[in-house]
Formats: sequence, C-alpha cells, structure tokens
Amino acid sequence: MVPRARKPIVGLALGSGSARGWAHIGVIRTLENAGIRPDIICGTSIGALVGAAYGTGELDRFSEWVSQLKLRDVVSLMDFHLNGGMLKGERLMGFFQRHFMDCPVSTLKVPFAAVATDLHSGQEVWLKDGSTTDVVRASIALPGLFSPVWHDGRLLVDGGLVNPVPVSLARAMGADIVLAVDLNADILGRHTATPIEQKVGTTVGSAWRAHVPEALSAFLPGAESESEKMPSLIDILAASINIMQVRITRSRMAGDPADAVIAPRLANLGLMDFHRAKEAIAKGELAAKESLPALARLGLGG
Repeated sequence: MVPRARKPIVGLALGSGSARGWAHIGVIRTLENAGIRPDIICGTSIGALVGAAYGTGELDRFSEWVSQLKLRDVVSLMDFHLNGGMLKGERLMGFFQRHFMDCPVSTLKVPFAAVATDLHSGQEVWLKDGSTTDVVRASIALPGLFSPVWHDGRLLVDGGLVNPVPVSLARAMGADIVLAVDLNADILGRHTATPIEQKVGTTVGSAWRAHVPEALSAFLPGAESESEKMPSLIDILAASINIMQVRITRSRMAGDPADAVIAPRLANLGLMDFHRAKEAIAKGELAAKESLPALARLGLGG
C-alpha cells in the first residue's frame, strides 16, 4: 500500500512596513477566500501585530477596528515623549491587550512567532513564547519612533533591522511552502519627495502637530518652509528605514527565497498613515488576487 503524501505545511511570513502593514489584512482575507489557510504565521514589526491578531482569531474584529481609525484616533493612542523614541508604546499596546491579544503565544490558534533585534549585540531574536502583547511590542519597537523594550534580559528593537520579511523563521518553524508578504518593494525614494509630493502630506503633518508637544513638531511633514524644500525629520527617518529594509530584504531573500512573494503597491502610504487602513487593505487584497495563479502552481487554493 502506497502511503498518502503528507499535506505540505504552509507558512505565511508577514513583513515590516509600519502603517503599510494593514495591507496584510487584505492579503490574509484573500488567501482564506481562495482556500489557503496558513499552518504557521510569523511576522516582523507590523507583520507581527497583524499576525498575532490572526493567531488569536480576532482578525475580523481587528480589521473592522483599524478600518474605522481616524487621525485623531491614532493620535489618542500615542504617548509622545523624547526618551528612547518619539513614542513609549504603552498606551497602544495596553489598548491591544485589553481588546485583542491578552494571551500567551502558546495558546494561539495558529503557531506564531515574531522577530526582534537585540540592540546591544545586533542579533536576530525569535520570539516564540510568553505574552503575545509583549512579543508584539518588542517586534514593533522601530528605532526613533518607539522606545526599545526589555524582554528576558535583552533590550529589543524592531525586527526589521535584521529580518524585514521573516522567511527564515517560517522555515525554521517547519513550513514546507513559505508565502512572503513584502510591503516595501516599491517605496525607495518616496518619503524624501519632490516639493509637489511634500504638499500632499502637509495637511496630515499639520494635523499631527496640533496634537503633539511643541518639541516634537519638527519631526512631522510640513515643518520646513517651502523655500527650504527640505523633508521633515520623520520623512528622513522613514526614507532611511526604507532603504535599509529594502536592501536587507533583497539580501536575505536572495539567500533564503520564499516560494511565492506577494508585494502590494504601497508607495503612496507614509510611515504614520495608520488612518488609511481601508486603502492599505484594498491594496493587499489586490496583490494577493494577482498572486493566486502562482499559488495555484504550488498546489495551493481551490
């Protein structure tokens, strides 16, 4: 008797990208509608946040909430300060802990892990156990934006510094087929934009400055005069992070390629555009739909 072939284990690696990460929701929705349900999910930074929401079984409710976010709602979740980063992050993670993901990683419905970076050694850290909220908080600690966090005796920052699209982690967790979601494929040069493009962000920058301490206002878009035509500090930070993550992603995925890459076109979304979730989700859905023929060739889908 010939033994039946084992069903391949499918891993979903959700990449970093700050506010662009809401696109992960659209990707996951489209995959599920096509009959593709990941057996393993892992994420870096915003990918860890969305992956954890999926792992807790709360993705639909989470999606509904982010789709209703307005700029003032985003600002209300931010605890601005200048020690370690612009934002402490406790207010944001406290909200998620109360409403979505206050449980141990080991109890999630789908095996889950996240990537962070040890700030002292530069080592890549895989977070596979403990509080889901603590794991996500460590993974999203983007330098300059969120304060680092202590976790098991290590000072951790955003995993995007070392592994922006965690294909290697999905493989280490046992995935036979890895689907990677790269949020940064088309973003180089977009956040140190031309003067015309800078004006597009002026309204958002002005709205942010109305809600933040005066000491932080220089970080926001529109802070420089038109005559100087200089990007804001947050735009410079965003562009620098974009360059780093794109280059690292290309290097890591050249050595350990995914079986399929889903790359939503998100260049028009900025680092802090968390209030544009509907747009990001729609672009994630579109990119995933365009990838379905390639996934069918891997034997995935209906």
